[in-house]
Amino acid sequence: MMQKAATKFSDDFLPWLRAQGELAWSSTIAPREPEFAGLPEDLDPCLVDALSTRGISSLYTHQAECYRLARAKENFVVVTPTASGKTLCYNLPVVQTLLENREARALYLFPTKALSQDQQAELNEIALGGALPLKIQTYDGDTPSSLRATARTGGRIVISNPDMLHSGILPNHAKWIRFFSDLRYVVVDEMHSYRGVFGSHVGNVLRRLKRIAAFYGAKPSFILCSATIANPLSLAEALIEEPLKLVDRSSAGSGEKTIVFYNPPLIDSVQGLRKSSATESQKIALELLRRGVKTILFARSRLKVELIASYINQSLANPYNDNEGIRVSAYRSGLLPSERRAIEKGLREGGIQGVVSTNALELGIDIGGLDASVIAGYPGSSSSFWQQAGRAGRRGGSSLAVIVASSSPLDQYFATHPEYFLSRGPEEARVDLDNPYIFVDHSKCAAFELPFAEGEAFGRGPWEPKPGLVEDDPAERLQERAELTAEALGLLEEGGTLRHSAGRWYWADEGYPSEKISLRSALADNVVIVDETGGGSRVIGEMDRPSAKELIFDNAVYIHLGTQYIVKKLDIENRVCHVERKDTDYWTDAVVKTDLKVLTEDFRSAEAESKGFASVLGDVLVRSQAEKYKKLRYHSHENVGFGEISLPPEEIQTRALTLIFPPGSAAGAFLQGLDPATAAAVLVGAARILRDLAPAFILCDPRDLGVSERVRDPHYSIPAIYLYDKYPGGTGLSEALAENISPLLGAALERLTSCACKEGCPSCVGPDLPGKGEGGGLDSIRKDCKTLTIEFLRCCSS
Repeated sequence: MMQKAATKFSDDFLPWLRAQGELAWSSTIAPREPEFAGLPEDLDPCLVDALSTRGISSLYTHQAECYRLARAKENFVVVTPTASGKTLCYNLPVVQTLLENREARALYLFPTKALSQDQQAELNEIALGGALPLKIQTYDGDTPSSLRATARTGGRIVISNPDMLHSGILPNHAKWIRFFSDLRYVVVDEMHSYRGVFGSHVGNVLRRLKRIAAFYGAKPSFILCSATIANPLSLAEALIEEPLKLVDRSSAGSGEKTIVFYNPPLIDSVQGLRKSSATESQKIALELLRRGVKTILFARSRLKVELIASYINQSLANPYNDNEGIRVSAYRSGLLPSERRAIEKGLREGGIQGVVSTNALELGIDIGGLDASVIAGYPGSSSSFWQQAGRAGRRGGSSLAVIVASSSPLDQYFATHPEYFLSRGPEEARVDLDNPYIFVDHSKCAAFELPFAEGEAFGRGPWEPKPGLVEDDPAERLQERAELTAEALGLLEEGGTLRHSAGRWYWADEGYPSEKISLRSALADNVVIVDETGGGSRVIGEMDRPSAKELIFDNAVYIHLGTQYIVKKLDIENRVCHVERKDTDYWTDAVVKTDLKVLTEDFRSAEAESKGFASVLGDVLVRSQAEKYKKLRYHSHENVGFGEISLPPEEIQTRALTLIFPPGSAAGAFLQGLDPATAAAVLVGAARILRDLAPAFILCDPRDLGVSERVRDPHYSIPAIYLYDKYPGGTGLSEALAENISPLLGAALERLTSCACKEGCPSCVGPDLPGKGEGGGLDSIRKDCKTLTIEFLRCCSS
């Protein structure tokens, strides 16, 4: 049985933590008193009773403001911290409107099925508590066919996700006539997760939703909710292409929260190597669990989640430890719905005391009251960190968040700059609804749903409110949108997908297009993972095709809920991976080779003389291929073997920011004075630290960005560093980098100069630069590379 967590963590746990390694800094966020407003006067008595049964007799002032805006049919976005009552901001006005108008309908969209199920439970509690005559239905991939017809015809509030709206609801809108005709509200929760590729897709799905609603005579109001980001209003306007009001002042109270930044101890001061953040996070979580503290641990990958959960359970299973009753589970994408819900239920009801998760639990799924959050490495953005930290203390009272630094430059930068970490504003979230690949895909889906008339515009384009402009776009913008739409439809007609007849474009292909278009990756053809142990055949998970080539290749080790499998055969053509259970003492990691070719240049800066370099924005072709894999022993990460991977490459056309260093620039002249091997090492070190620090300035994960460096670039014939978006067509990351390149270079220089290592380490330029450890004439590179990279960055910043 878990004991109640101590109200103060500083008394006994922090001294223990300080003895384990370097407690870089800690900060305490004081508790905040709430501000209340009375319940709205027009609230239905049944709804008042339903709230009363849950102990709610007043609202936070920001909830009251949201109620007023929603009832006035205003579009708005509410941005408040975790556990500030955002759900009531939309549930209350929606339910009140639906009680007044017996025909009105509402659509709730959440980014995951788990969140949809969680919200239905919340709404049912309100509805059943007050015996409200509202039918609330979840409609997603897990909804039985027997309930789908009920949701279509009788559902007053339909809870779904963008994927099901995209592939199941909109293509079959004729079955939803009653629902779309009376649609009054569309609620988009967790808006901050709709960025980059996913957000660009979702914005186009919302374009299709509005088009179909208009066809049936409805113009719903939009309510969007988000965690804290730098540009909530502009992101919301980009997604729905309409003006909105912003509610961003939280009046909810909160308990005391202690934030601790822990740096694992150095194991090699010369190379700057530290203990693994995953290993140290595991140790910290284990100690908290043994102290009776309900804990969530966030790791960066599915593999690490499984490894850490397995290690913790092995430690707890030690018969010499008094850990009876402590149960820890792994939670990640790829689990079956029944597995996910069993874990969520176990956390809510206390059967599971700890969970190791990817960012899948970063969102607002109700998993009960947790007291501590351990975060293995900076999660990539300020908003993600505060979301993960906010998973502890959701029920009030004191809570703890421990971020365990990795050796990455970004983590080490924050370890020495607590004032920047705590005071920095959140990053901007960007979407590009007119990404050519995404726009054409959704134009195809929209044409399948309703024929396009000549001159019709798909979407309104970026919303830029101007004085006096309230309802309609300028005629010029509509004309531009119509021309863009006609161009996309013309391309589809040439390919035989559409036919043009009597002033309209009609669908002319087989099947329906949305089933082949994934909202979350470049491709829709996921690989199904099948366990064939003992002659059986059981589906245990799935993975997108590009990831499958790097994670579940032939002879790879695949881990699912702590169980090890060996991949017998990855059948890419048929999208099936055959695995068998087998215990091993190692795991596998792919080595990927990348080639790059410049296609177009949109913009070239003229700042080579003033800033030491020039920058170019344009399109590039990127070709990547997993060629080999390493076998790494558990715990020690010792390399115990390797193997070949024989799979076809992946090719994408994307956007890139290229930094070029002409001989006349300060940085170009500096590189010209080095021999080619040394220049290559300097460029590799600079490129790595730029990529690793980029998330401090733009909302992305380092894995969203690719880098490639050339001493003599084939296209420019001079040294160059490419920073490219890893999604076809790009999602605005290259453009965001172009706006932030100067502060990024400054931060890179500061990180290098403050790093205590002598020859480069994982916390700065990296430990394995070209030439390091090779001996012979390359020893000078090993000794001087860090110093030379510092000088190079100074030239870039001059």
